[in-house]
Amino acid sequence: MTVTKQIVAEKLTAYLRHETTPAELVDWAEAALMDGELAEADTELLASVLARLGVADVRAFGLAWEDCETLLRELGYEAHVEISAV
Repeated sequence: MTVTKQIVAEKLTAYLRHETTPAELVDWAEAALMDGELAEADTELLASVLARLGVADVRAFGLAWEDCETLLRELGYEAHVEISAV
């Protein structure tokens, strides 16, 4: 499967919603980068974003909310937060 900006944004969204673990996101990003099936028009951007996600499990790099927000913006998306009572 070709990795597109939308697919990466969906993976980041799943991470932010706690539907996937940090380790799962890192593993996916590393595999996607190694497979090299990146959308041709966005290869450089996707490789950069996937490389950043691939090191998110290293303490020095981590993956803060601001990082996700920046990556999503680079992909052409905007993050919004909604708070509701439980």
